Amino acid sequence: MRILITADPELPVPPQLYGGIERIIDLLVMGLQDRGHQVALVAHPESTSPAQLFPWRGKRSQSKLDTLQNMFTLWSAVREFQPDVVHSFSRIFYMLPILRSPIPKIMSYQRKPSDHTVKLASQIAGNSLTFTGCSDHICQIGRKAGGTWQTIYNCVDLEKYTFQANVNHDATLVFLSRIERIKGAHTAIEIAQKTGKRLRIAGNHSETGEEGKYWREQIVPHLDNGQIEYIGTVNDEQKNNLLGQALAMVVPIEWEEPFGIVFAEALACGTPVISCPRGALPEIIRQEIDGYLIETIDEACLAVHNISKINRHNCRQRVENKFSNSIITKQYEQIYKM
Repeated sequence: MRILITADPELPVPPQLYGGIERIIDLLVMGLQDRGHQVALVAHPESTSPAQLFPWRGKRSQSKLDTLQNMFTLWSAVREFQPDVVHSFSRIFYMLPILRSPIPKIMSYQRKPSDHTVKLASQIAGNSLTFTGCSDHICQIGRKAGGTWQTIYNCVDLEKYTFQANVNHDATLVFLSRIERIKGAHTAIEIAQKTGKRLRIAGNHSETGEEGKYWREQIVPHLDNGQIEYIGTVNDEQKNNLLGQALAMVVPIEWEEPFGIVFAEALACGTPVISCPRGALPEIIRQEIDGYLIETIDEACLAVHNISKINRHNCRQRVENKFSNSIITKQYEQIYKM
């Protein structure tokens, strides 16, 4: 098959540091090529994924002018590449010029979909458009607006994450995510303090606005005391080491997480997860098997106390069976052939 895939214009595929969706797109491109398909990619001009590249003209998803330019870019790519299917991980508006065409189209949502947009696109495209969501949580939201929906989870490149069957009894807890209130870094600090465990915090943060205020007031005062350590942003190798050597990853979210690739990455290293039962987390973490989903600080402290009861082999197997790149590639391939 000839498959044309689109990514958001802001980051290259694959990204240099953070950019979970861009990593998944890169894995999908390579997986489809390994299965004999011809793949083209509409993405940031600095993308290095091994596919024929059609660079976006517009660089900002929220710009109306850039949206118009990217509609033309995608339309031109379709005319030149002549795909059997178009698979969008970018804005659905970019597909507006081809929505009425009979070409099969897939729109994949990694965040909460807009009811109005989904309804309008479904009416224009009819049966030529299929929606996927990165979790049942996202699909349940999307189905209320109409269209055909299927859950295909985000994936992890298992070759990049080393399974660690055992860690030292005094291993640290890890918080790995963007440092903002909805990710719960302040709660992770409180859990570490109450359990007497060391905590390593990794991720990017803002210096301005509400997020900057949160960083300065809720996080910085607790650093450099020997127990709570901020190590900054991490690359793939550093992330693998950080997660693999951790007693548990603690990211007690305060929002409806669409998926959260970092949770699957932790499990791939064999590292249990402590988080909250919001959004897609109950679909990723099996209670008392892959970690603990907690509602209160007391529950979180008990989870840390009981973390040795989690079999790290089960954590790795969870990713192998549910969130591996090979499984996800096959699932998308099945949709293309429908």
